[in-house]
Amino acid sequence: MPLHRKIITFTNIIILLTIISYFIQRNIPNGGLWMGLNIYFFEEKLYYQVISTIFAHGSYEHLFMNMIVLWQFGNMLEGYVGKVKFLLIYLIGGIITSFGTLAYMYYFSQWGNVVGASGAISVLFGYIALKDKEQRKGIFTLILLISFVPLLFGFSIAWYAHLIGFVVGFLAGFII
Repeated sequence: MPLHRKIITFTNIIILLTIISYFIQRNIPNGGLWMGLNIYFFEEKLYYQVISTIFAHGSYEHLFMNMIVLWQFGNMLEGYVGKVKFLLIYLIGGIITSFGTLAYMYYFSQWGNVVGASGAISVLFGYIALKDKEQRKGIFTLILLISFVPLLFGFSIAWYAHLIGFVVGFLAGFII
């Protein structure tokens, strides 16, 4: 396969767009609030937040960690299901995860500002866990680690977005 086909993947395009979005977010006043998923979604009718939150991040480290994981698992899954299915799984799964996260925050009065691609990445984990039984235990362990271990160190993390994304991806595996 020619090198340009390995470089030009939807996964890598999403990574590039996420990095560009992060720098835009960092350079506009309150960019994290405007691009994150929060109560302003309802109050100011900022419905785009269900998409923009996937591309916003809390720090360089947060961005770097998510993009490394997306690069690894996204390219693997994209090679398995193809470009179009991958894009649908990631974006539609990420949007459904955002709505699920909003529902969780609303129902449990857990309002904060949720940013990051990890909910959409968790959709990929859920899909892979359903389709590849050999990796299932490892992915279950991974999703639990990335969802709860940071809490032990005092990091603010939307663990529920990870779990919601995982379930969305697992269910998507039955549909797609």
